[in-house]
Amino acid sequence: MIDKSRLEKVKSILVSQPKPSAEDSPYHQLAEKYGIKVDFRQFISIEPVNLKEFRKQKIDVLAHTAVIFTSRNAVDHYFELCKEMKVEMPSDMKYFCISDQTANYLQKYIVIRKRKIFTGSKTAQDLIEILKKHKNEKYVFPCSDIRKNDIPDFLTENGYEFSEAIIYKTVASDLSDLADVNYDVIAFFSPSGINSLFVNFPDFKQNKTRIAAFGPTTAQAVRDAGLILDIEAPMPNAPSMTGAIEVYIKESNKK
Repeated sequence: MIDKSRLEKVKSILVSQPKPSAEDSPYHQLAEKYGIKVDFRQFISIEPVNLKEFRKQKIDVLAHTAVIFTSRNAVDHYFELCKEMKVEMPSDMKYFCISDQTANYLQKYIVIRKRKIFTGSKTAQDLIEILKKHKNEKYVFPCSDIRKNDIPDFLTENGYEFSEAIIYKTVASDLSDLADVNYDVIAFFSPSGINSLFVNFPDFKQNKTRIAAFGPTTAQAVRDAGLILDIEAPMPNAPSMTGAIEVYIKESNKK
């Protein structure tokens, strides 16, 4: 439900993600259709865990028979670490990937046609359904220091043998140049983005700024931070962030 007491015309939006490379992205279409300014700024950045930090985790990569990948970031940082350790993946290593996109990205590092790769449709739950059929593997799960609990919780609760390898960190980007810039809407996509906002601006006051959040964990992070959530995505009639923002704009920008 849109809080009509906070409805004011939207003229500018800050999207807390990198600018899309495609000129016909939904955000560009939204800007053109409603004559609004849409800027992009990544609120979080990824930093690799160095070899010394990784070794403190005491994980023997080659003692495992399978790797679980839930993002391309994980793929990049995992193989970079292996290269640094002079570890070569054996040909019989299995790879469990959250999506086709992640699986296809593996070809940057290995010859895909010679490997055993299992792929989910897109969500962690899809991947869990596949993992259920492969309980006897010894998994290594490369991830960030901030990650969702679903896959490691499933593995733990069902007695799987696995190692969680923290190979990169999610940190707040420097947003100091935005201190005197105001936007009508700020769109967030992860709790880390909310955290970055307050790391950069501890005294942030929402006032008339509308907050948009994608996904239930981000929405909860907004509320936990004491902010008002004005736009929540996905919605039944708007599965994307741009769709949810457009529903709001149609209401707020009525003449």
